Amino acid sequence: MKRHINIPVFIPHKGCPNDCVFCNQKKISGYADAPGIDEIKSIIESHVSTKKPSDSYEIAFFGGSFTGLPLSDQERYLKLAEGYVYAGLVDGIRLSTRPDYIDENTLLFLKKFPVKVIELGIQSLDNEVLMRSRRGYTKDTALKACRMVKNMGFLLGVQVMIGLPADTLEKSIETSKMLIAEKPDMVRIYPTLVIKGTELASEYAAGRYRPLTVSEAVSWCEKIVPLYENSGIKVLRIGLQGSDEIREGGEVLAGPVHPAFGELVYSRIWLNRIINEIERAKETVTKNVIIHVPQNSVSAVIGQKRVNINILKERYGFLAVNVKGDSKDKNLLIEFYD
Repeated sequence: MKRHINIPVFIPHKGCPNDCVFCNQKKISGYADAPGIDEIKSIIESHVSTKKPSDSYEIAFFGGSFTGLPLSDQERYLKLAEGYVYAGLVDGIRLSTRPDYIDENTLLFLKKFPVKVIELGIQSLDNEVLMRSRRGYTKDTALKACRMVKNMGFLLGVQVMIGLPADTLEKSIETSKMLIAEKPDMVRIYPTLVIKGTELASEYAAGRYRPLTVSEAVSWCEKIVPLYENSGIKVLRIGLQGSDEIREGGEVLAGPVHPAFGELVYSRIWLNRIINEIERAKETVTKNVIIHVPQNSVSAVIGQKRVNINILKERYGFLAVNVKGDSKDKNLLIEFYD
C-alpha cells in the first residue's frame, strides 16, 4: 500500500506577527527555536533513509507562518528542500501559513520551487470568533487567500479550530460549509486547547472562557467531519498532534485533549451510520447482528471499551453484535439473524 508521509520541519512562531489567544507554538511543536540548516538536513535524511519505493514523501514546513519569514529565510529553506526533490528522495514541499500572508507576489515566488501544498490556518470564518481570538484578519481575507492558492495551481489545505472564544456549533458548521464551497483538497480540524503561557490560559483562569469537553468536541466533530468527507475533501487529522511535552508535561490546562481523539470521532460517526441503517431496515425484532465494515474501521466501529456494541445491545435488545472487517472502502452492511 502506498503511504504518504510528511517530513515535519517545525519553525515555531518564527514569521508570525500575531500572538493569537490560543497559541504557544513553542509548546505545541516541542521546539524552542527554529532548527538550523544542519538540523533540517538531519531531520530529512533520517526519514528518507527508511523510505520504501512505494512511499510518497513531502517536506513539510509547519509551526509558524512560513510566508511571513524574511524572503531570504524562505529561499534558504526552499532551496534546501528542493535539492531532495530533484534528487528523487521526496516528491514535493508543503508549508503552512496565515491567510493574510498570501498575495500574488508571494505565490509567484513559491511557484519557483516544487511547492505542492499550501495549508492555510483559517481557524474560523466567523468575524466575531476571529476578533476574539486575535487572528488579525477577517472572513473575506481568509476566503480570498483560499481562492488565490487554488487559482495559482497549488493544492489547498485548510486548518480549522472548534471551540474558540465566541464559537458555537452553528458557527463552526457554517465555517465548514463556506470552506467546502471553496473546494479545498484537505482539512485539519483542531479542538481548542488551553495551553500554558497563552492569553487564553489567563481568560480560562479568570472564568471568562470555557473550553469544550471531550464529549462536546466529539459531538461537534461528528457533525462537521462528514460535511467535508461527503464533499470529497480529505480529513488529514482531527485533534492536535502535540509533542510529548504537550501530552505528558502538563502544558494543557484544559480542553478536549485525548490521545485517540480522532478515533472517538469516527467511532461516533460509525455508530450514527449503523443506527440509521438499523432504523431504515426495521429489523429490530431480530436477536443478533453482524456488522460488515472495512478492516481498518473495525476498532472504531466497536468503540473504546466496546461502547458502540453496548449502546446497540441496550438500545435494540440484541444478544450478539459482531463486527467483521470484510467490507470495501467505507461500505456498511448489516446482517440480521436469529
